[in-house]
Amino acid sequence: QVQLVESGGGLVQAGGSLRLSCAASGRTVSTYGMGWFRQAPGKEREFVAAMSGSAGSTYYADSVKGRFTISRDNAMNTVYLQMNSLKPEDTAVYSCAAGPRYGGTLRRDYEYYYWGQGTQVTVSS
Repeated sequence: QVQLVESGGGLVQAGGSLRLSCAASGRTVSTYGMGWFRQAPGKEREFVAAMSGSAGSTYYADSVKGRFTISRDNAMNTVYLQMNSLKPEDTAVYSCAAGPRYGGTLRRDYEYYYWGQGTQVTVSS
């Protein structure tokens, strides 16, 4: 089992940057495929980015590709989401999740086993 705690959210102007952190305890993050999802008010939760637990391959939603970067620090047991060139439509609660180390697409929320509580990101225009 693993516990996940997100941090780093906040209010930023359009064009700005934020780095979200997802600190894990209980198991190492490399044991899992790790993902970031977001949910805006009145909308369904959507995939943002993921990193496989084995090879560390990365995957991104088209809407964030080229602007967001997912990374992992095994020594800190933390996964990060660097968000650049933020847009108002990026406003949402961002949650990290731990899922299968091998297999799956890592793009579907039902693939994941454990979730953090989420952190609010608000981008003003």
